[in-house]
Amino acid sequence: MRTEKIKVVIWGFGAMGFGMAKMILKKKGFEIVGVCDVYEGFVGKSIFELLTIENPYEKAVKVKNDIDEILQNNKVDIVLLATDSYTANAYPKIKKIVEYGVNVISTAEEMAYPKANEPELSKKMNELAIKHNVTILGTGVNPGMMMDLLAICISGVVEDIESFEISRINSLSPFGKTVMEEQGVGLTLKDFNEKMSKDEIAGHVGFKESAYMLADAMGLAVKDFSQSMKPIITNVDRKSPHGFAKKGDVCGVEMSSEVILENGIKIKLYHPQQIEPEMVGVKTGDYIKINGKPGINLANAPEVEGGIGTIAICVNMIPHVLNAKAGLVTMIDLPVPRAIIGDVRKLIKED
Repeated sequence: MRTEKIKVVIWGFGAMGFGMAKMILKKKGFEIVGVCDVYEGFVGKSIFELLTIENPYEKAVKVKNDIDEILQNNKVDIVLLATDSYTANAYPKIKKIVEYGVNVISTAEEMAYPKANEPELSKKMNELAIKHNVTILGTGVNPGMMMDLLAICISGVVEDIESFEISRINSLSPFGKTVMEEQGVGLTLKDFNEKMSKDEIAGHVGFKESAYMLADAMGLAVKDFSQSMKPIITNVDRKSPHGFAKKGDVCGVEMSSEVILENGIKIKLYHPQQIEPEMVGVKTGDYIKINGKPGINLANAPEVEGGIGTIAICVNMIPHVLNAKAGLVTMIDLPVPRAIIGDVRKLIKED
């Protein structure tokens, strides 16, 4: 078993970064050696003070706004990059990390299957990672698990497939300020429509990534892809930890997508997400239906909470990334995810 602890840096100390730090500190075999964030209210402060927990280490770990300083002065195994939603925005950060010879797990939604939208950048990242002998992975609860990898896994017991119907009805409440802005939470309908017309509302980022992951996993190509988005208007005031929508304003978005693969298989994706859905009687859940031989109908309610799910899958994939071959990988390239309960060092392969 590896004797040295897995040295982790967290870049982005928002809701996801906070959660990752707390989870890592509960596990055996990890050590957080640095945290990077540009928020002035955090910079220079102890991460343990911000997390309101006792420092278990012999030295302080303070938030810094210079990733170079952190990577230059510490031995680092992996960076958990909890910033951005788009591959193009995450790429400069990933490039910097990789050039230090450090592995990366990114929460950027497009990074779950980056070649779907950024084939050239994906090629560059793969070449860069191989050059520096490290591994890059993008993952999260969705895309990365609930609307793609889970369906791919259960399709392993199916002989033939006519169509997929995959739904995720979830709460946005666990997410931070950036996600609230991307979903238009708190906007008036007029402002939402204006921003949507200017492509300033992201909605759910990941349908294309999920579709291409599903297609590639089955050895097929995507023939046609379309998606739509519309606002969800609340009829009551709603307040979450990082968002607020008053009655008559936008509390989230309803997304849907229709995909046709080259052999005619249809994939329907449906994903309404909003803050505090239970206030208006909306029940959350994750649902996968495969029309095929045999038919599959999986249901999980309530949903796998987005915040906890994203935090957990990023941390739980660390040993798989450290064991992987160098390059840009996706969730279908790695062993199946599983919870780390024992010492993480037992899961690291010997050289």
